[in-house]
Amino acid sequence: MSPQSSTGKSPYRAAVAALAGTSIEWYDFYAFATAAAIVFNDVFFPPDMSPYLRTLSAFATFAIGFLLRPLGGIVFGHIGDRVGRKKTLVITLVMMGVASFAIGLLPTYAQVGALAPILLIVLRLVQGIAIGGEWGGAVLIAVENAPRGKAAFFGSFAQLGSSVGALLSTGAFSLMNLFGDDAFMSWGWRVPFLASAVLVIVGLIVRVKLEESPVMEEVRKEQEAEGAAKLPVVEVFQKAWRTVLIGVFALATATGGYYVVTSFLLSYGTGDLHLSESMLLNGLTLAAFLELLVTPWLSWLADRVGPHKVVIAGLVGVIVLAVPQFMVLGTGSVFLIWLMMLAMRLVMSALYGPIASILVEGFATHVRYTGISLSYQLCNMVFGGLAPLAAVSLAAAAGGHYWPPAVMLMAISAIGIVCTARLRRLGTPPAGERTPAPDRQSVQASS
Repeated sequence: MSPQSSTGKSPYRAAVAALAGTSIEWYDFYAFATAAAIVFNDVFFPPDMSPYLRTLSAFATFAIGFLLRPLGGIVFGHIGDRVGRKKTLVITLVMMGVASFAIGLLPTYAQVGALAPILLIVLRLVQGIAIGGEWGGAVLIAVENAPRGKAAFFGSFAQLGSSVGALLSTGAFSLMNLFGDDAFMSWGWRVPFLASAVLVIVGLIVRVKLEESPVMEEVRKEQEAEGAAKLPVVEVFQKAWRTVLIGVFALATATGGYYVVTSFLLSYGTGDLHLSESMLLNGLTLAAFLELLVTPWLSWLADRVGPHKVVIAGLVGVIVLAVPQFMVLGTGSVFLIWLMMLAMRLVMSALYGPIASILVEGFATHVRYTGISLSYQLCNMVFGGLAPLAAVSLAAAAGGHYWPPAVMLMAISAIGIVCTARLRRLGTPPAGERTPAPDRQSVQASS
């Protein structure tokens, strides 16, 4: 049975469910990233620390969440491959929502001292586990329900959650910033976290009604008849470790690079160049909105010309814009700064939708959740968590100059080009394995 044998409404219902859930989870995640850049350094750490150390400590709490993301990918990948995609998507959504709501209630350093950052770290770790299991399930529920030849387009709905989450998050912080600095620092920053409770309820309603992937239903029948991997993670490391490793580097710009041009840019612009927080937040909000608009179109294009070509073109664009993105900050021109933010987000949008379909094709169905989750979450642990820290450290070591982080961004994008091309050759599943785009598989098999 092919993934396309479900009812006509199932692909769209699954896509909406993937979009709704990932939007909420990424909203929570980006809320933390934004707060780490402009709030947490003053709220959760001693006032007698140097500004550099407080900023570094705030980004360290952000990075800590990435440490447990691979664990989340393994745990929920196991459940998703053995039990089903739907159950994991409900569990991860609840975990993320509870942790984010609790962050909005945390006491500050001035109130409880060192306990404040400790509690923040604990909740951040819960967020890391939850998001570690979210992405793989959302991608699969969308891609495995996709009509033939439209895997990249439908897979982009799971990726759009990142755009929607970023848009809602930066929009919420921009709105709270309108109340003034004093109100924002005392209570305004808490509102985006507390508001996530309402979004989680909406997401749960959508996901509870979701039907299981038809591909997963077929896997269940095979498990009953032939048995399947008792520990999917073991099989992935034994048979597909090259695909996992290359996937990690292919995803580096889409993960770590994203935080360099958002969280670090925000911190660098406000801290080193003393630019307006509202101006930068509004620019990031516009960029997120552009990403939301163009990602489906670029994914539609990927289904026609090939996802690898679109991803590589996006990586080339990142290399070209890496230096200008930071150079224009020094001009103070709102028009130029926003223009470069939009241009950078446009080329990075080429990475998000198509990369999901590329990774899915690389793993056998019964270990697919675990395989793509490991690639994505290991990449996030290495590049996503460390990229903002590395950017802050490199800029400080260079006397506050932007060029070292820009060069770092160019380097990981160049590596991404090589690995994306390599992933195309390693990513074809073994003969007889199902893929979300059987017509493309048959072409590869006959070549």
